[in-house]
Amino acid sequence: MTYTVYTIEMAYARMREMQDLANRSRAHQTAERRAETRAARAEGRAARAKKR
Repeated sequence: MTYTVYTIEMAYARMREMQDLANRSRAHQTAERRAETRAARAEGRAARAKKR
């Protein structure tokens, strides 16, 4: 039977990987939200322009 030693360094590296993934996900969600907001504003402007 083979045992693998799980070191503090390995745990720390894994924690950093998970943190990087979370940060990337957060940045992606923020960019999507900004795009949605821009689209909604443009839609609102177009609707108001039609009324005039």
